[in-house]
Amino acid sequence: MFSSRSGVAKLSIVSVSLLILLKTAASIITGSISIRADAVHSVIDLSGVIIGYIGIRISSKPPDRQHAFGHGKVESIASAIIAGLIFLAAGAIAYEAVNRLISGGTLEMVTLGIWVTAAAVVINGAVAGQVRRVARAAESVALEATARHMFADVLSSVAVLVGLILVQLTGLSILDPIFALLVAVLIVRTAYDVMRKSISDLIDAKLPEAEENIIRSAIMEHAGELINFHALRTRKAGNRRYIDLHLVMPKDISVAEAHRMCDHLEKDIKSKLKRASLTIHVEPCGEDCEKCPVPPERRREKH
Repeated sequence: MFSSRSGVAKLSIVSVSLLILLKTAASIITGSISIRADAVHSVIDLSGVIIGYIGIRISSKPPDRQHAFGHGKVESIASAIIAGLIFLAAGAIAYEAVNRLISGGTLEMVTLGIWVTAAAVVINGAVAGQVRRVARAAESVALEATARHMFADVLSSVAVLVGLILVQLTGLSILDPIFALLVAVLIVRTAYDVMRKSISDLIDAKLPEAEENIIRSAIMEHAGELINFHALRTRKAGNRRYIDLHLVMPKDISVAEAHRMCDHLEKDIKSKLKRASLTIHVEPCGEDCEKCPVPPERRREKH
């Protein structure tokens, strides 16, 4: 149940909702600004999880007349929105922490805050790990953004936990907002990474060099049957890869032979790169065949 994209998204919604209740109650009882900031982070985290879930549902829809290439980029849009929410969480935490540094304040029942925060670390860490595993398997940018957001929440809770332990050991309540500011810095770094990847997908950045090399290698394995290729272009939308290229074939082979080669290459590349879609434009070779890599017996159509 929790190994699918929608399954882990639902799990995330339930777990984050539970953590919000725990953190809010603990912040009210203890008066801890860092726990309150952590709760605010979880509220924004929940918004991101819901947005990610909606993005996954929409991106899973098959292509239609209005969206011939599918809805994959909805995941990237959802991921960018989640990154914006992470930035917002960092700002909210920093604001609360600075206010507490200026106004001062004391903490009560610190032990309770420590236990609640420790539980939050364990629960959020376990769920975030599962979300990341599914995100990598499904190559879902929205789920990856959700996992990063949840791991940012884990870092937030760890920093709060360390701060509360130090407050209990030293009696210095000022450590509470100081650690809340540290949380804000950690979250900004996570938000930057998520936003950078989202924007890269939205502006059609090419596939990683390693994946393009797989495409080149798959084509050149048939150097004795084709001349060359050029104009390779790649991009990614959600978890789908789009590849188009020009394939140069011997000028005298039949259309059927050229078609068989295209089908073979498409099948070969799809077996090596998941969820790939190929468009191949076939071109005949030029007049100069002195350096042709194709054996002479394969250069003319067989009758």
